[in-house]
Amino acid sequence: MNPGEPKFKFKELKVYAENEWLINSTKKYRQVFEEAEVTYIDAEFSAYNKLFDEEDWEIDVIFKAFDGKGAKLAELPMKKLITKDQNIIYLRQGWGNKNPGAFWKRGAYRWEVWTGETLIATTNFYIENEGEVTRENNPYLNVKSIRLFEGPDSIVDKKERKYFKMFNQASTRFIWFEFTAENLVKDKEYWACELFANFRTEIGEHKGGNTKFRFVYKNEKTFEIIGGWGSDKPGTWYDGKYILEITFMETLLLRLPFYVGDHDEEATDEEFMTSTVEQEVQTNEVLEEPKEIDFQEAFKELDELIGLQQIKDRIREYTDYVKFLKLRNEKGLEDSTKISLHAVFTGNPGTGKTKVATLLGKIYKSLGLLSKGHVHEVDRESLVGKFIGHTAPMVKEAIDAARGGILFIDEAYSLARGDDDSRDYGKEVIEILLKEMSDGKGDIAIIVAGYPREMQTFLDSNPGLKSRFNMHYHFPDYTPQELKDIALFHANKTKVIITPDALNEMYEAIVEAYRNRDRTFGNARFSIGLVEEAKMKMGLRLVKQKDVDKMTEEELSTITIDDVNAIFKGKQVSIADIPVDEELLRDALAKLHSLLGLENIKNEIDEIIKLVRYYRETGKNVREIFSLHSVFVGNPGTGKTTVARILAEIYKALGILERGHLIECDRSALVGGYVGQTATKTSEVLDTAMGGILFIDEAYSLSMGGQNDFGREAIETILKRMEDRRGDFAVIVAGYPQEMGYFLESNPGLKSRFDKVFQFPDFNAEEMFTIAKSMFASHDLEMDKEAENHLRRYLDVLDKNRDRFFGNARDVRKIVEETAKNQHLRVIDIPKDKRKGKVMKTVILDDLKEFDPTAFKGKPTLGFDLDKLGE
Repeated sequence: MNPGEPKFKFKELKVYAENEWLINSTKKYRQVFEEAEVTYIDAEFSAYNKLFDEEDWEIDVIFKAFDGKGAKLAELPMKKLITKDQNIIYLRQGWGNKNPGAFWKRGAYRWEVWTGETLIATTNFYIENEGEVTRENNPYLNVKSIRLFEGPDSIVDKKERKYFKMFNQASTRFIWFEFTAENLVKDKEYWACELFANFRTEIGEHKGGNTKFRFVYKNEKTFEIIGGWGSDKPGTWYDGKYILEITFMETLLLRLPFYVGDHDEEATDEEFMTSTVEQEVQTNEVLEEPKEIDFQEAFKELDELIGLQQIKDRIREYTDYVKFLKLRNEKGLEDSTKISLHAVFTGNPGTGKTKVATLLGKIYKSLGLLSKGHVHEVDRESLVGKFIGHTAPMVKEAIDAARGGILFIDEAYSLARGDDDSRDYGKEVIEILLKEMSDGKGDIAIIVAGYPREMQTFLDSNPGLKSRFNMHYHFPDYTPQELKDIALFHANKTKVIITPDALNEMYEAIVEAYRNRDRTFGNARFSIGLVEEAKMKMGLRLVKQKDVDKMTEEELSTITIDDVNAIFKGKQVSIADIPVDEELLRDALAKLHSLLGLENIKNEIDEIIKLVRYYRETGKNVREIFSLHSVFVGNPGTGKTTVARILAEIYKALGILERGHLIECDRSALVGGYVGQTATKTSEVLDTAMGGILFIDEAYSLSMGGQNDFGREAIETILKRMEDRRGDFAVIVAGYPQEMGYFLESNPGLKSRFDKVFQFPDFNAEEMFTIAKSMFASHDLEMDKEAENHLRRYLDVLDKNRDRFFGNARDVRKIVEETAKNQHLRVIDIPKDKRKGKVMKTVILDDLKEFDPTAFKGKPTLGFDLDKLGE
């Protein structure tokens, strides 16, 4: 890098007003804010670190805020150490007042970021003051209509638009929305409008979306905003139901369902006009209620589902029991047994939980237990407010929308965060739900769903939950044969044919995925995705052939083995052939062999190098047959971290690891404070370790927290990545000998993954003396004879009285650093003209006197205040 050249490359400058952290450490970025709600406006500056993986450095910038007339409101300098493991730099500063509306008034503003005299970035934002926006009251706009049309990546002219409620999967590129609203702002020349559009799947997964911004002018009685998502080529959209959500000022304006299938189906104006929109806004329900259906027809649909036999049997048993209770009541027999429809669904993704909930709604309606039988699906985001007082109305609104049917709460465990998180409003949601289940209006079934272990944590979080949910349904993973049947069912539904050899190949892929599955395995989604990918490969194969337009319907619908193989061919990752860096290897080995002691470890590493050279010479794939993961066992200060750093350099020099860096972490860097956070934190750390070594100190602490401790989730996440990314990185777990033994026994997968164990013995008194001399030399100091003899005696006493927590080289370093400080203080008192030669560099007995081998009884101490070591 040239001198004076910036050490970063600007990425983005965004604005937000709420400090809530979202997935991937993002915020709720916006451009437009309501004066009545806003307190602080924050700016987030992000940039790419040009010295990533090279060196640490310090960034020095100034955040400046201006109003629309150019007057400076704030100037906030910021310095921050940027470490070499940070690929992307994030800097955040904010300005305002804790009281809403006290500082920020209506108008245009901007944030700027400067370095020295150079402007790096600028972004605008706007404050409006019509009043707080809610679902019941919106002083800015009134939704008139929402229509959907298909097109390329550029917006087609209005007269050419065709509006659909179902889109043909084979030809759909972008799905555009045409949003029309009445302008309610009459007393201002213009105002800033910002809409957030999100397309979601039927079960709430985020498909895509965008943000639309425009000024709305006084003379506009109505205004229009166009947005959309997709690709310029068909294939982005899959068959199924989708929901378009439009949000304004953090308030959901509408939810519009639409479908993707095997044909286009135009929508009438009535289906997209005000009545439909208002229904969606007010009730948040689906457009269609379940059709009248009798009990037998409902169970026929349930029985036709692939697998889930235990679930079917339990539902039949419970509904038979409910019918029995109803019969007793009809006969006039008093029975105190209360019919409860609330249930817990546990299972991994794609196991049919949402589908079964839909059928339960129909069954309960057919029995007269629910008046509508629809399913209203929500998650944490739909229930938990951002501020005090916001949560209760959101939960009550969801309950009202579900009344007459089922309130299905997916990932319900996210409502029960750690006990120390008293400010989390998820607990308020649970309390309102409990009240509804105890003494609400009835005519509602509440189903909570999620991963098995997390749902148990959820039920344990409040004593009232277990008693309210008396029905528990566990949805097991589908077997490979069931997954094969699901693939065939989906193929038939989408009108494609799978040849026998293609089906066999697909089944092998299903079995392999099933064997390697973890709790995030997609089950039915995996099988359906496999068919869809094969269908796409079939299309790509056919369009390359001549006379494709003359092919028969069967030829255009048949998936062959080549199509299935093409799926996995594209997923094969080529491994870089990196030659041995002899110079780097020589330097790393010199560092290793210069370490005191550790002869057994040096010999093992020398053997590793010989084996790697042999495998390379014989053309074998080192990554496939050579495990990089290791266990470092030893007491503190025995050189574990030092050897790990050297080993990273050796693996890099041998071409085994591409980057050869070392990421050090402990339990706190991996384990989150609430359900679901640990996997994300651990994954982020693992991402930074790719191409290098992840060194986990005191790794045993991950397995010592009991059955429901989140440390176990961290272990499972690490093991999964070790299997999926074999050869891409190394994991070294380190800690005390006894505890590391317990750690390896705590999970069956640990012993098989860590097949190399390096034992780091304690240093004896003579070795510690040699280490001390070396450390003194690094301070440009040496001991006289009297000081040497004194230190030998002291180290000998330490060695004889050591316990398993003795710090070895760490304790020696403390002695050396304290002695060096004493020597410097002594030299300061010597007249300046006599501070010459050996006087400046010699450690004498007086400098070591506080380390007196005869001054303690029992266990020795280091002779100084440990609390001051960090000062």
